Amino acid sequence: MKTFIIVKPFIKKALVLSVFFMFTLTYSQSAPKKNDITPIDSAYFAKDRLKGKVVIITGGARGIGRSTAIRAAKEGASVVIADWLEKEGNATAKTIEANGGKVLFIKTDIRSTEDCNKLVAETIKKFGKLDGAVLNAGVMDGIHSGDPLDYDKQKALLPSAVDTATDEYWDFVFDVNATGTFKSMRSVLKQLLKEGKGGALVTVGSIAGLTGLAGNTAYVASKYAVNGLTKSAAIDYAPFGIRVNSVNMAATKTPMTDKAFEFVKEVKKRGITGMGGAKTESLLMLNDSKHRMSTPWEQASVILFLLSDEASNLTGGTYATDGGWTAY
Repeated sequence: MKTFIIVKPFIKKALVLSVFFMFTLTYSQSAPKKNDITPIDSAYFAKDRLKGKVVIITGGARGIGRSTAIRAAKEGASVVIADWLEKEGNATAKTIEANGGKVLFIKTDIRSTEDCNKLVAETIKKFGKLDGAVLNAGVMDGIHSGDPLDYDKQKALLPSAVDTATDEYWDFVFDVNATGTFKSMRSVLKQLLKEGKGGALVTVGSIAGLTGLAGNTAYVASKYAVNGLTKSAAIDYAPFGIRVNSVNMAATKTPMTDKAFEFVKEVKKRGITGMGGAKTESLLMLNDSKHRMSTPWEQASVILFLLSDEASNLTGGTYATDGGWTAY
């Protein structure tokens, strides 16, 4: 009995150590491999998914709008590109034509009611009907899209916190993002109601319309307005078979984000500090070996799904196409 009492602790210790080393060895041998997620191929499309549909895409000259327009045409839609960037808009239209697609470019300033009404009228004149729209046009600051950044000369138009934000910056961003989305949506909805066959709209918001962002006062507020407008329209037009949803992305590789990163560099040069660096990457961007942003083609995939009949049960949604930004 005495011998057993002396030996028992040593046996227990040996068993515990044995199990521990076995677990450690097994875990080290089977540790899961980290993987990057491969972005969808820019050439991919769903054949005939939008066959016979006529779709307006605002801000379709470049970035997300361009990718959406190119893929929509490949999927069978007749595409109407609306943008105030005439050179880039015509270039995108030529790309679609070269791929055998049907397209019309109309120079449009969505801040103008006249331009928005003309956009729809020209669409009907060319294609005879309208089935839906991607209301993508938007800005991050008070500088006209396409103009180069000159921090010192344009300071009053650049993103800012509330206490230093100027009227010019606030008014320009709101006129395009909130009022422009409203005016273009109004023109599209009037036509869809007139035709009486339903339809689908997709607005383009941002994570800035789902969470706060440092130093982007007007952009954040305007994108919350876009998402509010989306939900309101979804409620009002559900009885008429018209679906309205929004997509909300984090950093996506576009000319807008290129300029945003250029702006951040200029701010850092001047020693300006704030909360902007507290969170800079989405969940997927953070864990990617190259810290890649979303691509416009990844955004186009979700946009065109929501526009298509595959999303027949979806309306009033504000979808976070953000690589997990809002998950943590």
